[in-house]
Amino acid sequence: MEKILVLDFGGQYNQLIARRVREHNVYAQIKPYNKISVDEIKDAGYKGIIFTGGPNSVYDDSSPHYDAEILNIGIPVLGICYGDQLMAFMANGKVASAENSSEYGKTTVQTFDSVLFKDIPDESVCWMSHTDFITEAPNGFKVIAKTSKCPVAAMCDEERNLYGVQFHPEVTHTVYGKQMLKNFLFEICKCSGDWKMENFVENSIEKYKTELAGKKVLLALSGGVDSSVAAVLLHKAIGQNLICVFVDHGLLRKDEGDFVEKTFRGQFGMNLIRVNAQDRFLSKLSCVCEPEQKRKIIGEEFIRVFEDEAKKIGKVDVLVQGTIYPDVIESGKGDSAVIKSHHNVGGLPDVISFEEIVEPLRDLFKDEVRKAGTQLGIPYELVWRQPFPGPGLAVRVIGEITKDKLDILREADAIFREEISNARLEKETNQYFAVLTDLRSVGVMGDARTYGYTVALRAVTTDDFMTAEWTHLPYEVLEKASSRITNEVSGITRVVYDITSKPPATVEWE
Repeated sequence: MEKILVLDFGGQYNQLIARRVREHNVYAQIKPYNKISVDEIKDAGYKGIIFTGGPNSVYDDSSPHYDAEILNIGIPVLGICYGDQLMAFMANGKVASAENSSEYGKTTVQTFDSVLFKDIPDESVCWMSHTDFITEAPNGFKVIAKTSKCPVAAMCDEERNLYGVQFHPEVTHTVYGKQMLKNFLFEICKCSGDWKMENFVENSIEKYKTELAGKKVLLALSGGVDSSVAAVLLHKAIGQNLICVFVDHGLLRKDEGDFVEKTFRGQFGMNLIRVNAQDRFLSKLSCVCEPEQKRKIIGEEFIRVFEDEAKKIGKVDVLVQGTIYPDVIESGKGDSAVIKSHHNVGGLPDVISFEEIVEPLRDLFKDEVRKAGTQLGIPYELVWRQPFPGPGLAVRVIGEITKDKLDILREADAIFREEISNARLEKETNQYFAVLTDLRSVGVMGDARTYGYTVALRAVTTDDFMTAEWTHLPYEVLEKASSRITNEVSGITRVVYDITSKPPATVEWE
């Protein structure tokens, strides 16, 4: 099988790079820079190598470096951001602080004749994020791109098939980034593109048939896309040894609990235990306002509920979770900064009673999870359900959580999602929901003064959830949703629409 090595130097987009490679049907394998030697790389038969970005400066002695011999082993290399600077540094080029010339966000780049930029206009938009830059390309390299502030926005040594770009071709904001990666894979590395999502599904089923043979496995089933795909994948691997536990924590969307139970117990015939734990969770969350505290409380309580159920079942060896890669990145695993803790990653308690935690989807992004779900034969309506955070409505009720607030939000959210469906806009936006803010304001109904909550509507467009644009919904749809919410849901006097992209915001409000 053809494969590309993604050599990780601590960048947040390492998995996104691998995912972009897999989109071109080429298998990508990520290895930390300090966990694989040059000899191991040569022996592994990689078709190409990609150096990731990273938060450090290459001229800092404490920054991650690598053996410069990697540039001479005959395997094509693409350096991205820090990886580009590292390549220049290893080849005796010059890298310095950009000082007043740093670039962040969308930037116009001018490209010159190079196979890396085949079928790409001479001028296009890329995504920059750097405080250092290459001031002088190494001997043997030529400059193949520049911006108004960056004299070496891309460089190459064609004889050794070494390429470097200061910008990030892996993010959607680099307009021709996918084409650049395609050119690297097929024009430079000479890949054929024979790896597909079916391989992931088939390999995972075979892997867990072997690794979990004879073990009793408990799966945390929320009914969302991620845990649903994990459940069906493991069910195909180990059958009746899989027990799905669905915790109804009282923080679900309208009618969600009944839907989950009907689908997995009735349609898939799985071992399903529904635990009604609303009172237990709401008691723990009483008077808690800080979002990180909410997430950690929910994370720990989830584990405690599972432990309690496991005791009733008997010996359980393994806990399975539907963790996906954006959860891991935002929770600050590895060298990434903590953005917010996810209940099934950063929110886990320090001590749990399971021997092992299995996360079969932790290297996938949302759209890849959906593809895997399709390969597994999961019905369209379930695979394409709206994403829903593990902590549920707890992170969509700003401030203190009460049953009354949750009931208000459930109704408002259901109306908004219904109006999106009525307008047939489900495929125009990747996630849409309502948030109950902690802001109350004066209103007027029937010539009388009212005083109620403000609901914020949120819709975003994205293909990886690492970055997202706010969705430009038609005014008519927003107007209809607002009118229905304020008329049909008691306790709401005002509706607003969130037009903030990610970054600087996250998709969820908490």
